[in-house]
Order: sequence, then C-alpha cells, then structure tokens
Amino acid sequence: MTLDPLLLTGDVDDATARLLRTAATFDAADLAAPSLLPGWSRGHVLTHVCRNADGFVNLLTSARTGAPIPMYASAAARTADIEAGAARASEEHLDDLRRSADRFAEAVAAMPVSAWGANVETLHGSRPAALLVWGRLRELEIHHVDLAAGYRHTDWAPDFGHRLLHEVTSGFADRSDVPAMVLRFDGSGHELVLGDRVQAPVVAGSAAELAAWLTGRDPGTTLTVTPDGQLPRPPEWI
Repeated sequence: MTLDPLLLTGDVDDATARLLRTAATFDAADLAAPSLLPGWSRGHVLTHVCRNADGFVNLLTSARTGAPIPMYASAAARTADIEAGAARASEEHLDDLRRSADRFAEAVAAMPVSAWGANVETLHGSRPAALLVWGRLRELEIHHVDLAAGYRHTDWAPDFGHRLLHEVTSGFADRSDVPAMVLRFDGSGHELVLGDRVQAPVVAGSAAELAAWLTGRDPGTTLTVTPDGQLPRPPEWI
C-alpha cells in the first residue's frame, strides 16, 4: 500500500481541524464520559491521539537521523501517559492536541525525500516511514469516531474508507481466526476475498461501512449478507 506521504498532509490537517472542533465542545463531564473504547473516557482517547502524534514524531526523527528511537519509551510508559492525561481540563486537552499536531507537521516537513524509504519500528512491527502520514490520518479519523460525539464512519471521505478497508483486509489475509467472507463494496463488482470463497457469505455495503464493521467501530446493521443469515464475526483488528 504505497502512496506519496506528502499527498496526505492536507487530509491530516483537515482531520486535525475537525477533531479540534469536536474537542472544543467538551466540558469536564463530556471528557469524563465513556468513549466507544472499553475502559476509556473521551479524555483517554484525546490523550492517546496526542501521544500518538509524539510517537510518530519519534519514528520520523529515527528515519531522518538513523538513530534507533522507539515510538514509545515502553508499553507501560505509553499507558501511564494516557492515564495521567485523561482527567485534564478541556483547555489542557485542546492545547496538547494543537501542540502535538504542530510537532508532527514539523517533523513531516523536516523529512528529506531519502528518509521516507527508511524502516522504523512501530508497535506492530517494522514499517516504511512513508506509511506514517497515513497512520496519523487513520488515528485521527478512527479515534474521532471513538469519541462518540456525533462524528461517524459515514463522515469519512470515500478515499479514506477505501484505503482503510484495503489495509484491514490485507492485515486479516493471513490470520487463521478470520472467518471466510467475500466483501463487496460500493454497489459494484469490487470484491475482497478472505479465506475460501466457495462457501463464504457475501457481505455488501460501502467501503466505509465495511471498514467500520471490521475495525469494531460499527455493528454492521446496514450491511447485507448473501445468502441471508448472520454477519460473520471478525476478530479484533489490532
């Protein structure tokens, strides 16, 4: 899944602005309210988005300099940072969102062309640095939905829904816990096949609907299954 990362910087800026507008409406009670992520409040989600930006800055710096800089100091430190920031005042959350987004943008702007091909160690293995801008956009768009504050997968841009769907199915392709299914999207002949298609049900909907369902952000009630029956049960995404 290759794409010039600089082509996505405008999308990242737009997604950041949308998230900031939503976060600006939250008071203390809103921030303490549950998100769509089990055990996390909206304050947890917003803090995670900020620390994710800083983690990506670490990886971009590693790609640019060649130094082995981890995304986070440790898994425990990542968890502790999110817990420590979750209960902050709304003004602190907004300031952190703005400043961390600015740091990410500055790190992207500092990247020489040659550095985008470097591999960096993410939480999910080695990845080309060129995928980090997409990774940031994915974090912003999915976690905006997780805030349960009116922004839904139906608000995702079509290009984002298509790319996310392809990424998720690519990640599922070699997993033994994924049920066989044929994903047919956007009312056309476009299909993605997981497992043995001979007896696999066809699950149809928009790319965004399918991606939201596969990532656990939507129950899939708008999807159709052929032959008639229950939706397959996809495993946890990541």
